[in-house]
Amino acid sequence: MKKLNRTEFPFENYPTRIMQFGEGNFLRAFVDWQIDHLNKENDLQAGVAVIRPIDYDTLPLLNTQDGLYTSIIRGIDESGEAVEQIRIIDCINEEIPVYKEFERYMALAESPDIKLIFSNTTEAGIEFIDTDKLSDAPAAAFPAKLTQWLHHRYQHFAGSEESGLIIIPCELIDYNGDKLKEIVLQYCQLWQLEDGFVNWLESANHFCSTLVDRIVTGFPRDEHQALQERFGYLDNFMVTAEYFHLFVIQGPEALKSFLKLDDSSLNIKVVEDIYPYKQRKVAILNGAHTALVPLAYLGGLNTVGETMDDALYARYVEQLMFDEIIPTLDLPEDELQGFANDVIKRFKNPFIHHQLVSIALNSMTKFNTRIVPQLQKYVTQSCKAPKLMAAAIAGQILFYRGVRDGEQIPLSDGEKWLSSFAELWQSYDAQTLSVTDLVQQVLSAEWHWQQDMSQVADLQQQVTELLTLFIRDGVRTTLTTLLERDEV
Repeated sequence: MKKLNRTEFPFENYPTRIMQFGEGNFLRAFVDWQIDHLNKENDLQAGVAVIRPIDYDTLPLLNTQDGLYTSIIRGIDESGEAVEQIRIIDCINEEIPVYKEFERYMALAESPDIKLIFSNTTEAGIEFIDTDKLSDAPAAAFPAKLTQWLHHRYQHFAGSEESGLIIIPCELIDYNGDKLKEIVLQYCQLWQLEDGFVNWLESANHFCSTLVDRIVTGFPRDEHQALQERFGYLDNFMVTAEYFHLFVIQGPEALKSFLKLDDSSLNIKVVEDIYPYKQRKVAILNGAHTALVPLAYLGGLNTVGETMDDALYARYVEQLMFDEIIPTLDLPEDELQGFANDVIKRFKNPFIHHQLVSIALNSMTKFNTRIVPQLQKYVTQSCKAPKLMAAAIAGQILFYRGVRDGEQIPLSDGEKWLSSFAELWQSYDAQTLSVTDLVQQVLSAEWHWQQDMSQVADLQQQVTELLTLFIRDGVRTTLTTLLERDEV
């Protein structure tokens, strides 16, 4: 069987106009996949130089396949059909291991063609290490490596405005562009770099904060051999991902022109502020996930896909999104509804088997960040607590009893909550604590909620009533009655 490389597969070569820190699955199935689309559909004509930012030899370089690899995109498309899209990505020109070829990495700073830098060095990658030096080859921290490269570029081009770049980190931290710039400026101070360089960083470069959204399931280990036989070539860098993608970039208008987005079908948005989009994702996607887990798991289901195939829980998710979450958000209603419909398709994706107990990890914190803000806004707007969110909280309390159908639930959360729930449910089982008191103690835990949630409208009353019914009649029966009542 032939190998995937540019000798066997003579794809087009593009000039290197983009540098990318990180060679992992996410960037290849998200950023590089989009660059490939823009090259072929919008004539972007942009090749990528990938920098391997960590010193390891466990995995071979992309150079062993001349930068080529196969993307396998699976999910539910706009028409509701399950689809699989196979594509050979050819936009990567080279991978440079910075610890072994530092001079080659620094030489890229002298290229006038490079206009964009992407990165994904994990959340821990955007860090400041005060022992890093400008003379290191290379410095340890990613922002320090970037500062070394930018300083060399500044010197080579004598600080020209035209040599500035658009820098787009994809690490999963809030306002990642602002954080990266802040640390680069820290290195300028640590290394006592010239004022002219700092001014050039500020005036000629754009550090863009981003919101990235795509589930990348990675290397298809269990299918690898069968896929190679199906495609007719060897490929050790295959990557799988869901159909949905969203890339929101808080950046300059010039980025739209560079990427030729005007006629693009890609879900890339260049905006003035990413906050409404972050709020939308956290509230609709993450909030619905978190609300759904305890109710579905206690209803006998194990995966998100199973849950969405269940008419009762599919109806719960839809009503939660459209009736209680969307009214609390600030973007145009059609955008919110479109995103919610996309989320429902993503939850139904038959190619992804997302375990509910995995989503339940540290779910008390998730409830606080993903559901409580929308609950509070709903109360402000309606002067009453939202019933479906109240049901989720009641389900969460029951979930932390730690038992489903006589079997232990593998709970995983902060030790304080685990011990608190254990004591509360022991007291309930010993008949020394009522449901009302149990709910009151959970909701009034100001150390967690940063407020006394038992004082929020009629929330305590609703959660108490629903938890009582969950214990007596079961989650599924109670939820069925709740949803039917809401439709009357």
